[in-house]
Amino acid sequence: MSKMTTTTDAPATTGLDGLVMHRAATVVSVREPTDAHERELVLRLVEIGFLPGEPVRVIARGFPGGEPLAVRVGSTTFALRRHEAALIQVQTGAGAEAAA
Repeated sequence: MSKMTTTTDAPATTGLDGLVMHRAATVVSVREPTDAHERELVLRLVEIGFLPGEPVRVIARGFPGGEPLAVRVGSTTFALRRHEAALIQVQTGAGAEAAA
């Protein structure tokens, strides 16, 4: 009996804070807030354009420590702290390369 293997380039979902620099991705969602402070952050992120379907990429990281992250969403660049970027879920892989 032979074993059939297939390889697929299935999209991977991760937090924006974990995205490899310059890798094209697409915003999937902004995490549900767990408290009032997070609620304010989530509202701000949505207001500035981190909406599902938007192309996104990390274009630079601060030194030392990798903070803040310079993030391009659409055609605009923002500086985000790691904990802010962690609230944004992005998808890489099939489809994300064309969108970004």
